[in-house]
Amino acid sequence: MTVTVSGFEEIRALEGRDLGRSGWLEVAQDRVNTFADATGDHQWIHVDEDRAKGGPFGGTIAHGYLTLSLIIPLFNELLDVQGVAMGVNYGLEKVRFPSPVRVGSKIRLAGTVASVSEVADDCVQMLLDFAVEIDGSAKPACVARAIYRYYT
Repeated sequence: MTVTVSGFEEIRALEGRDLGRSGWLEVAQDRVNTFADATGDHQWIHVDEDRAKGGPFGGTIAHGYLTLSLIIPLFNELLDVQGVAMGVNYGLEKVRFPSPVRVGSKIRLAGTVASVSEVADDCVQMLLDFAVEIDGSAKPACVARAIYRYYT
């Protein structure tokens, strides 16, 4: 269920809140291949299905940065911020990839608002702790602390 907030006061009230989990998203070979084409990263563990079968993961895996980029659409399922002029992804403080995402796996996003602070009269900053979970795996695919800024 998407959490909807409007304006700075409601954003501030999110501090410490667990935003829950997104729906599951299957990571298909198509998406991996498209990402490889977009980034120029055609390493065989991502795109060569035959060779990858004999590799360390038993098949192709998603790029770590693809997994990271999927936080964006999954985060949109968790939080809807209204009553601001714009929101921007300000960056990341920490990113790790504890477990590979095998092609065909399903992932989802778990998110918690770590903190909210005022940056300027017209801007608040939210730190979010994210974990990209893999269906059936005890270890997450990605853990990250993201920084978002919202402006009036």
